[in-house]
This record gives sequence, C-alpha cells and structure tokens, in this order.
Amino acid sequence: MSVALIDYGAGNLHSVHNALQAAGASDVLVTADADAVAKADRIVLPGVGAFAACASALRAVPGMIEALERRVRHEGTPFLGVCVGMQLMAETGEEHGSHPGLGWMQGRVTRLAPADPAAKVPHMGWNDVVATSRHALIQPGEAYFLHSYAYSGADIIATTEHDGPVTAAIGRDNMLGVQFHPEKSQRYGLALLERFLAWRP
Repeated sequence: MSVALIDYGAGNLHSVHNALQAAGASDVLVTADADAVAKADRIVLPGVGAFAACASALRAVPGMIEALERRVRHEGTPFLGVCVGMQLMAETGEEHGSHPGLGWMQGRVTRLAPADPAAKVPHMGWNDVVATSRHALIQPGEAYFLHSYAYSGADIIATTEHDGPVTAAIGRDNMLGVQFHPEKSQRYGLALLERFLAWRP
C-alpha cells in the first residue's frame, strides 16, 4: 500500500513521514508529483503556516488540485489533512483577507477569539480530543495542538477546549482532517495513523 505525502513547501514533512512509517506504512512517498499522488492508495496533506500561503503553494504545484479532486472526491481514496492541511478542506480561510480553500467541506477558517483574554493565541499544547459524532478513526484521548485559526461549519466530528469548544477534527466519507498534529501526539497520534492506514471507508 502506497502513501503519498504531499510536498508543497508548507508541511512538517520529515516528522510526518517518520510517524507514518512508525505507524506501519512501508511505502511513503514524499512528493510534489501530481501523477504520483494520482496513483497512491492513501493521501496525506500536511500544513504549517498561513492559510493563504499554503493554499497558493498547493495550487502552484502543476496538476495537484486536479489530481486531488479526481482521487479524493471522485475515486474515494482515503485522505488525511493535518493542521493547515485540514483547514484547506474548507471553503474559505480568513487569515489576512478571505481566501478560497479546496471547498470540500462547507465551512470557514477564522481566528481563534477566546472570551477570556488570559486564554492565549496561538492555542498550543496538549488537549483532550472529544468525539462529537461516531467516526472509525477518532477515539478519545489527548493530542498536541498548535494553531491560531480554527474551522467552523459542517462535518465536525471532534472538538477540543480552549476557553470554549474548538474544532479538533472534521470528516465525511473518505476524507478526514485533524487540527492537531498526529506526528507530535505520541501514542495517540500513532494510533490514529495506524487506523488511517487500515481504513476502508
């Protein structure tokens, strides 16, 4: 089974690659080649940085958006978006203006706005992941978060707490996005990746 880890200049590739291997993936290809992504059995989209820059960088990879649309949306290939990779699944991101995402989920990404000024932004550290609907890949546990923006909209399947509920995971059909970092979440993160590698949505 092959896993395409998309390299578009905006992800923590080395750590995610190592975590996938530790979770049991024997064939992980770090790639910016749309043809390779179109042949993969699993697709992982990482992301670190600003929504607009990540969206622009992903669209700049020749043929990548088309390959993702075909494999994920039309052919049902299991997909995992991590951190900003999850946020890009939304319709829009509102960091430094309004910018289009992939539009796979009906929602938007906005800056965290805790009611308590003592609640720091970015939200950084370990927090509980609480399932809000049944999903094969999401289990209760503690994961590592680092983000200043969060998703709101449809298909939320787990939340965490940062002076109020914050989206921790979104999912529908063959698509899963997690706001936390599985590659930094120790046993909890590796268990999630193990389930993703075995997933038959």
